[in-house]
Amino acid sequence: MKGKGKHPEKALTAVQVRQLKRPGRYADGNSLYLVVDPSGAKRWLLRLVVQGRRRDIGLGGAGLVPLAEARERALAYRKTAREGGDPLAERRKAQEIVPTFAEAVERVHSEHKASWANAKHAQQWRNTLQQYACPQLGPRRVDQIGTPDVLRVLAPIWLAKPETARRVRQRIGTVLDWAKAAGYRSGENPIEGVAKGLPRQGDRDEHHAALPYAQVPGFVAQLRAAEASEGSRLAFEFLILTAARTGEVLGARWDEISLTDRLWTVPAARMKAKREHRVPLSERSLTILKRARELAAGSSFVFPGRSGEKPLSNMVFLMLLRRMDLNITAHGFRSSFRDWAGERTSLPREVAEMALAHAVENRVEAAYARSDLLERRRDLMKQWADFVSSAPSLAER
Repeated sequence: MKGKGKHPEKALTAVQVRQLKRPGRYADGNSLYLVVDPSGAKRWLLRLVVQGRRRDIGLGGAGLVPLAEARERALAYRKTAREGGDPLAERRKAQEIVPTFAEAVERVHSEHKASWANAKHAQQWRNTLQQYACPQLGPRRVDQIGTPDVLRVLAPIWLAKPETARRVRQRIGTVLDWAKAAGYRSGENPIEGVAKGLPRQGDRDEHHAALPYAQVPGFVAQLRAAEASEGSRLAFEFLILTAARTGEVLGARWDEISLTDRLWTVPAARMKAKREHRVPLSERSLTILKRARELAAGSSFVFPGRSGEKPLSNMVFLMLLRRMDLNITAHGFRSSFRDWAGERTSLPREVAEMALAHAVENRVEAAYARSDLLERRRDLMKQWADFVSSAPSLAER
């Protein structure tokens, strides 16, 4: 048994928690124990002195509460006890007010609908959750919902209704992110682990796995501190800020950039649709370009490779994501941007489609698309840049 020292600290590992079978109590440190019952069930136990009395506090089964979360809960309870409070009393009080998933849907809908594109979209957001998620999750308290619960919602529609299923996944994630921010949940969002239990949805899911847009600010904060060259980090953030394709960013040249006009003009030859594409540049994008110019050392490429004669390798973003241990793609950030634009802005759909340089397939819509909506896209990209940079950097935390 690990943790026989007088004051063990983080003595257990996640592998041990899964593998331990012998009944007993295993110390992790700081009065946190893993208890293995004779039946084989495993649970977390915290021993504390609360207001002068020794108390044993259960933190949940090890199958539902991972080691990291047990430590997080134990730390919060120890802090409460040190400050003279009663963790058990606070937990009982919290359990009385924690909303159900159905109640949380209504509260998120009420709080966010003013920021959504229109009343129809706000109603669709709510109806989708009520139809597909609430039959399973509705009566459950938001702090009791785990990845298996979300999987049971998504599995029946994941292949049958792929687009709807992705929207349901995104919206469940939004509700549970709100619950954590409101203090009703702790630990990671169950949405983050659900993909491992779902089959692939064809090429889109395989090649362009996207991060839910709510997680993009946290990713960017992590990206800025990642173990990678400064040039590759700047290029990746520029890709996210501009919602551009990987090849467009890596092939960018200084003669395409106008810092004065705050504009990046990608020539038709480098665009998928073979049409020139103008990209309005946010303040953060300009800051990145100014630093990139210092690093470029006279290269004609905005983000040059080591020799300066060629751009960064088209593998640079993939390798960076692998080092960050993330199963997503750089291209997927275009999907993150599109979901954010639809969910969190009031600008018309065609503005976001223009920002992505998508071809207008509807003939009637195309007849009216005589402008590239540059000024409206300036506003959109400013909002996106503000959102992307909304998480504090790791140095500021």
